[in-house]
Amino acid sequence: MLRLRFCISVLFFVNFSFELLAKETNTSFSKEEVGFNFFRAPSIGGEYRRDQFSVHAGYYPTNFESGVTTSFYKVGVGYWFLPRVLFESADHPSSFYTYFSYGRGLNLNYENKDAFMYELGYRFMLWRGLSFRFGAIGLFAEGESAKLNPTPSIGYSVFF
Repeated sequence: MLRLRFCISVLFFVNFSFELLAKETNTSFSKEEVGFNFFRAPSIGGEYRRDQFSVHAGYYPTNFESGVTTSFYKVGVGYWFLPRVLFESADHPSSFYTYFSYGRGLNLNYENKDAFMYELGYRFMLWRGLSFRFGAIGLFAEGESAKLNPTPSIGYSVFF
């Protein structure tokens, strides 16, 4: 329950903050983007976005308990919304995103189990394609209790 409160608090803070910090209000997304993600959100792997829709594929590690890493292969589709330029050094807008993903467990209690994941987060564009993300993911697998975890990430994107 503490994780849920923390994740919701951070998302509300991000929502409030981006309204205060936004440099432009009528910002739009680039037509296409290819991204490489180096941590959890949405996975360690690749991502392709066209307009406001995206797909991703990669490896997803998470910790349901301290010191124990559970791993998945993960693929999914996403939707991007509310773009805003927050930092003058950013060439592209920051924005909210939501993902629905399928995962296949690789170890521990999730080995060879199918999982479905729903993620909501915010990507801060920092400088020339470099970004930081923070969000929350709900993970649902047969025979396991539903889990909610934070999803931080660092990534780099090329825009077209």
